[in-house]
Amino acid sequence: MAAKTRKPAGKLTKKAKLAYQRILLKLSGESLQGPQGFGIHGESIQAIARELKDVHALGVQIAIMVGGGNIFRGARQKGFEIDRATGDYMGMLATVINALALQDALEKEGIFTRVQSAIEMHQVSEPFIRRRAMRHLEKGRVVIFAAGTGNPYFSTDTAAALRAMEIKADVILKATRVEGIYDADPEQVSGAKFFAQITYRDVLHQNLKVMDSTAISLCMDNGMPIVVFNMNKHGNIRRVVLGERVGSTVSPA
Repeated sequence: MAAKTRKPAGKLTKKAKLAYQRILLKLSGESLQGPQGFGIHGESIQAIARELKDVHALGVQIAIMVGGGNIFRGARQKGFEIDRATGDYMGMLATVINALALQDALEKEGIFTRVQSAIEMHQVSEPFIRRRAMRHLEKGRVVIFAAGTGNPYFSTDTAAALRAMEIKADVILKATRVEGIYDADPEQVSGAKFFAQITYRDVLHQNLKVMDSTAISLCMDNGMPIVVFNMNKHGNIRRVVLGERVGSTVSPA
């Protein structure tokens, strides 16, 4: 998909030709927990911040939707039963903790960052305001979206799709720990089939675990491409924005 014409966020080198100028990166909470398996792992979040710094230096406008599964998993939390809406709100608060941690890591790398929360908490973040978010991006600031959509029963995948439409992103980058989209879990099924390119409808019809069906349908209705890639391979975000074939791409037929 050709990038829209925009003023770059930073000084763009002459050699770099961007495939995408404004991206929305969907980070799961698990990507922040590292090898410890829970909470926030310092080295992991620092590595993510350094990689985003490299991408930002290309002139890419970066928005991030962060999950909270490393702290609390809402309706999927194991060990006790809790009302679905209450659990989802608790999960939203977990995403705010992750957003603040990521903001701190990015600012230590010299990147100006703003956290915008769908649940207002003025002492720690801005409320989500679409035009303000877009203005931050135009000024070269990284914007981190927290608290999902602010509503229970909606995942951070759906929130990522919604925010991507609202800020007019060129692409959604879905960070995972495998190479892309498979017809089965490649960590459990050795012969799982890899899809380098796939349509929204095929994702829905085959019930592939890319993003939830609401997020996929929203992207399909608005023609928003999704690139699913391995976050554990350093430099993959940079390769995607420069147009290299990385991971799997979900797009119209």
